[in-house]
Amino acid sequence: MSTSRTTNPLTVTAPEGLPFIDFEREFDHPVEKVFRAHQDPDLFRQWIGAGSDDLELDQFSFTTGGRYRFVQKGEDGIDYAFNGVYHVVRENEFAIQTFEFEGFPDVVSIESLTFERLDDGRTRLRGHAVYPSMEARDGMVGSGMETGMNAGYTKLDTILEEQA
Repeated sequence: MSTSRTTNPLTVTAPEGLPFIDFEREFDHPVEKVFRAHQDPDLFRQWIGAGSDDLELDQFSFTTGGRYRFVQKGEDGIDYAFNGVYHVVRENEFAIQTFEFEGFPDVVSIESLTFERLDDGRTRLRGHAVYPSMEARDGMVGSGMETGMNAGYTKLDTILEEQA
């Protein structure tokens, strides 16, 4: 296992004409650690939203039937809130959740996360998000989502490395 910060890229794909966004990211850490960083509220708070110091985790239960809501203050000083429900969570394997940015109510995506065990104690995280329309999908793509996800996963790498 690597003892230095990973440089694994985030790949985000928005297929032409389909209301989907897919992403993939590898981590130089075992599935159990990557999953726990999604499950443990203290760890989750440290990397979601790139680990912003002003993130408020109002509600968080990464279990089947659980819910989440977090609020982050943007660089513009405005609060941005996100919420959802965890429909299925299988430890170290899989999760299905909804995702809603409260600034665009009634636009809810359904997302799946797959935690794949790789050789040498590594993990591949795959996500698939389905949007209610192409307009909603394109709005998410144009929102800077990829930049935010990349910053969050880079922060997650740092957190996982510190736990090694």
